[in-house]
Amino acid sequence: MATVGLSTALFERGAACGGCYEVKCVEDLKYCLPGTSIVVTATNFCAPNLGLPADAGGVCNPPNHHFLLPIQAFEKIALWKAGVMPIQYRRVKCLREGGVRFSVNGRSFFLTVLISNVGGAGDARSAKVKGTVSGWLSMGRNWGQIWHINADFRGQPLSFELTSSDGKTLTNFNVVPKDWDFGKTYTGKQFLL
Repeated sequence: MATVGLSTALFERGAACGGCYEVKCVEDLKYCLPGTSIVVTATNFCAPNLGLPADAGGVCNPPNHHFLLPIQAFEKIALWKAGVMPIQYRRVKCLREGGVRFSVNGRSFFLTVLISNVGGAGDARSAKVKGTVSGWLSMGRNWGQIWHINADFRGQPLSFELTSSDGKTLTNFNVVPKDWDFGKTYTGKQFLL
């Protein structure tokens, strides 16, 4: 339940997905739970409602910095009946258990990979893939942390090189074995904190 939808101003067209934020309720003594905060992971987009002004119902409209929290997360920092609350937030390192996960999908002519469970910065700002018959090839961002490339990698072990928003690079050699299949998830090394 420690996930969050980010408004347009924070979402960065999906590049912020996977990032971690510490959020706390401020300025409202009636509804805030004093001394509390929660760390959440950006996983969703809080779509704008351009039919409403940003200060009157269009909480996810630009230029607002809005966090759409699930009820269980919201209730860790404020009373639910409060509704929209003023908050303070800051980007923090993501603490993850296990390695980075690579969920492989696609068809014979393209490959999509959901990259998740990324420690440290929590996100991938660039991704490259390498098979046994290719050098390193840059992948394009499809949406969030789903990356794609138009190539046939079937029957080849796959290596991935990720660069996170803090500039760190992680290489997972042959994390996906040569007998891989679409619809499977493979776990590699993790960023060092």
